[in-house]
Formats: sequence, C-alpha cells, structure tokens
Amino acid sequence: MSAVLVRQPLSPSRPIFDAAFFSDPYPTYAELREAGPIHWSEEMFGGAWLLARHADVESVLRDARFSAQRTGGWVMQSQQARGELRAFQQLFARAMLFLDAPDHTRIRSVLNAGFRGEALQRFVPPIERRVDELLAGATEFDFMQALAQPLPAEVMAMLMGIASIDRCDFAAWSADLAAFIGATETSPYLAQRAQASLLAMRRYFEQLIQRRRLAPGDDLVSRLLQAESAGTVQSGAELLAQCAMLLFAGYETTRNLLGNGLQVLLSHPEQWQRLQREPDLLTAAVREVLRYESPVQYTGRRVATDLVLHGQPLRRGDLVIALIGAANRDPRRYAQPDRFDITRRPGDLLSFGAGPHVCIGAGLTLMEAEVVFGRLLRRYPRLHLVDTEPRWSGNPVYRGLSTLPVRQIVAAAR
Repeated sequence: MSAVLVRQPLSPSRPIFDAAFFSDPYPTYAELREAGPIHWSEEMFGGAWLLARHADVESVLRDARFSAQRTGGWVMQSQQARGELRAFQQLFARAMLFLDAPDHTRIRSVLNAGFRGEALQRFVPPIERRVDELLAGATEFDFMQALAQPLPAEVMAMLMGIASIDRCDFAAWSADLAAFIGATETSPYLAQRAQASLLAMRRYFEQLIQRRRLAPGDDLVSRLLQAESAGTVQSGAELLAQCAMLLFAGYETTRNLLGNGLQVLLSHPEQWQRLQREPDLLTAAVREVLRYESPVQYTGRRVATDLVLHGQPLRRGDLVIALIGAANRDPRRYAQPDRFDITRRPGDLLSFGAGPHVCIGAGLTLMEAEVVFGRLLRRYPRLHLVDTEPRWSGNPVYRGLSTLPVRQIVAAAR
C-alpha cells in the first residue's frame, strides 16, 4: 500500500502579507525559495499551493495540466454571490486571460497581428510627442500622476481606435478591477465594486462597437469585429470581455512598469548616469527593471487533473500561485539576483508569463517604457527622487507606486 501524501503547511512561520511584505516582498520570497520547492498556504484564497523557484514557476506556466480558467471559484464564492455577481462572472470569465485552448488560441490569433513589432512602430512618434506634452515645462512633478498613469491609457486608446477616453472614469474602473484581482481573500465589497466597473466598461464599449460597425478602422476593436463577422469571436460577452480586459491589462501593467522603472533607476544613480553615456543599454535596462521589480508579482492556475509535484498531491481544482516576483530573484537562475544591473542579460522574462498565455502586449509595454525612459534621459539628465522611501500601493499582484515625486536638479552656474 502506497504512503498517503498530505499537504504540508507553509514553511515560514510568519504570515506572508504583513506590513513589511508590501514594502519589500523579496526577503519573504527568499525564505519561501529556501524553505522548499512547494508550500501550502491557507492565507491565500482559502488555500493555495505556492511556487517560488524559477524552474517551477516557468514549468507550471507552460504546462497544460495547470488551467487559467479559474474565475468561477474566484468570483462565485457563495450562494449569494452566484446571484449578485452573475453578470460579472459571465463577462469576466470570457476574457482571453482566463481561457484555455482552444478558446484562448482562437481569440489570441485574432489579436496577434495588432501587437507585432511592425504594427507598433507607427505609434512611436505620437507616443514621443505625447510624453513631451505631458511633461512640458515641468521641473518638479509626481511622475505617476503626470505621465505613468495617463500615458498607457492613451496608448491603449490609440491601439483600440478610441478617439478620446475619460481618464478619470477609466482610472477608477481600473483601480476597482485591480483591487479585486489583488485581494487574497473573498471580499463581497471588492467584488461588487469590480462588477460595477466592469459593467461600466461594457457599456462604454457597447457604444464604441456600434459606431465602429458603421465605420471600421485599422485598430484592435475593428479586428475583433471582423473576427465576429467571420465567426472566430462570439458576439456579446466574449467580444466585450476582450475589449475591456485589453484596455485594463495594457494600462495596469505598463503604468506600474514605468513607475517602478524610474524609481529603480533613480535610486541607482550610477546606472542612470551610465544610461546617459550609453543609451544603447536602454533595452537591457528595461528588461532588468522587469526582472528586478516586476509589475505583476504572481499569477494563478487551477490544477486540471490530479498530479504529484515535489512529493505533494495536487488535486483537480486546487489553486496554484506562481510567484513571478520570487522566480525573478532566484539565485538558481540569476547570479546576484538582488543586484540591479542594466548590463545583465536576463534571457526570457517571466514578468510577462510564459507558454501559451505569455502577455500578448509585451512588445507594446517594452516599447512604451523605452520611449519614456529615452525621453526622460534626454530631457532630465539630472533627475532625482524627492523621497528616497518608495510609496508602494499595497497590491500583492500589481506591484506599483501610488506616487513618485521627482525633481530636475539645475546645474549651478560657473
């Protein structure tokens, strides 16, 4: 008779999400990596398996036995929720982010062309102009408010053919969705706010789609409508879910990369100065920012079939949390992982995921970051942080800053 395998408790003795974690999660990640390859924690979503080592995180993200279709158990936590949040679940669950093959593959094939390098290059000049406009005349400013928050929303609006976007409404909608996705415990309040915001986004896109049917263009919404006509994308919830989640994901990830990147670069002034001298290092610098301070710290999967991983029994339906932020600092994968080095060649990044669900907008995000940092290096060569202590937003999934005050130091006259 074979031995019965039981779930082992989380090895570290203290809770994961204490105050110190949100300031600096990396000591906790290091503790997890060294304590063992897999941990069971009751702290996340009522119980989840945690993986913190690079090899395990990458393997799970590439393995079809771990499903991205997890929103049902996430949203519909109670009988009451099944009634009150049904509209939320019907829309949320149809987003490409939460679909497996063949549905994921079908929808992704429609959008791939819009995110290829040649398609994105035409947006570089208008992004450069917009960066200059947003920072015109500024010598001291909150980088998050001035640029990191408005620019990604406007860029996604360009890609989607949105002539104008109400920045205030969209920022609030996005904040509600991010708070819900980042919550580690069921919260009816957060779920209801997220539902209200997602349904507001649906109404916004319903009106846009009506106009675009009459006047199609060369944009992502028009691509989705062409696919709808061809029968590749379903009308209704599936079509609207892609529009809403594309706008949200393109905004949330990029704004945090911009803020994190500038904060890290300015807190390593020797690296900022080296970029001044060697601008060809900019691409490598952006990729190192993604490794060092990933905008997405973890992602979840549901076990699709019973299996054993590192001696632990994983049952169908179990939640697995792949800790991307921990994997990016794994010394088994990176030499001196806690050292920020813009000359590093990190290879394939887990910050955008891996496997079939690798972020479709990775190229866009990288391009935006290179444009923004390139313009800042030219316009603000003596840029400094006003506060040395970062003001993190406190979301465990989307690591980002609430504010980032910066100042251009004026050189003294000789």
